[in-house]
Amino acid sequence: MITREGEECKRYNPDRGGLVKPTRFSQTEAVYPDRRGFGRPRRSHQKGDSMQSVKPLTPGGCFHIFGRGVNRDNIFFEDRNYEYFMGLYLKYIAPIADTYAYCLLRNHFHLLVRINRKRASKSFNNFLTAYAKAVNKTYRRTGPLFQHHFGRIPVYSNRYYTALIRYIHQNPFRHGLVDDFRDWPFSSYHELTSKAYTHLARPTVLEWFGGASGLRKNHGSFDTGAEFDPLIGNDLD
Repeated sequence: MITREGEECKRYNPDRGGLVKPTRFSQTEAVYPDRRGFGRPRRSHQKGDSMQSVKPLTPGGCFHIFGRGVNRDNIFFEDRNYEYFMGLYLKYIAPIADTYAYCLLRNHFHLLVRINRKRASKSFNNFLTAYAKAVNKTYRRTGPLFQHHFGRIPVYSNRYYTALIRYIHQNPFRHGLVDDFRDWPFSSYHELTSKAYTHLARPTVLEWFGGASGLRKNHGSFDTGAEFDPLIGNDLD
């Protein structure tokens, strides 16, 4: 992945959200910035909303992007599903966004990305649709795999990135999947703290934390409470 290391995210007017299904839009999600530098998602149910009323993710913007299974059902059923998901991610998303952090859990996922190109919403739609089709074919299931929205919250300030990345990496512990978040194999934590090849924008992330040792030290604390509300939007717990 070609990255623009060291670039800060540009300030911009947040756009309406996109849907996983690229052919029909029955609900829109608008994002409004608050004074702390996050976006606060508000939903509006309006009949007659069309694809033309939904704008793409804006180039230069940094977003916390997340999605979960319909009815909170699993989207990953075995280890190879996580690997296939990331393979599709490299195909569809790596060319249009820098990835700072990710975590894949059994029924949802989290990403922190910087959008680099136009029509990014379409790329995310195609990515999630391709994965859902593969799962349906493999496990002989029918119907949607994801809830119709993938969530997005713009992040405007560098000082919030470290807290959000810590939250993303600690998610498996929060959901009771492991006793130590570092034991969860499907997150970016070990990629960011190692020297192995990665498609992540690792130099930028390590600069925010003051190096790999700073990232490890930062992740030694565990935060709870309302400070995460603007970071995560609609609760995925």
